[in-house]
Parts: sequence; structure tokens; C-alpha cells
Amino acid sequence: MAKNASLFVLSLFLMLVVLSEARFTIDGVQKAKAALVCNQVVGVAAGEDCTVISKEFKLSLSSFLAINPNINCESVFVGQWVCIDGSA
Repeated sequence: MAKNASLFVLSLFLMLVVLSEARFTIDGVQKAKAALVCNQVVGVAAGEDCTVISKEFKLSLSSFLAINPNINCESVFVGQWVCIDGSA
């Protein structure tokens, strides 16, 4: 009996995890995120960081980060490719 109860509790927990990860609109239909489109990239030069690059290409920092969603501005390295023209 205890084994069945444990299995039941585990099943409920997994269902809650799956449901909490789902993103639904008001009408209950899940919508996919728009794909990132990058039209132009540049390699990072010595002394550059996210702020310098965004200013150099006349982008707001938030726009730069939107088209480079996986960038870690704390550890940008020379030669790293970054998107400077695109849409998210």
C-alpha cells in the first residue's frame, strides 16, 4: 500500500512539473516563440564588451541582448561572434 501511495505522489509531482513548464495563452493554445533571425555578425575585438559593441553599432543594450540571447556579457572573448543586426 505504501508503495502505491509513493508512486501516486510521484506521479502528481511529475504532472505539476510538466504543467508548470507549459506556457499557455488565454485561449489555452500554446504558441511557439518566434525564431531568432541574425542578418550580420562581427567578431569581438580586444577591449570590447556588450556595451561597447551595442554603442558601436547604434543598438540599445536591450536590443543587442535580444538578438544575442545566449551571450554572457561578463565573459565576452576576443573573436567571439556576436549578432549586430537581427530580430528576435
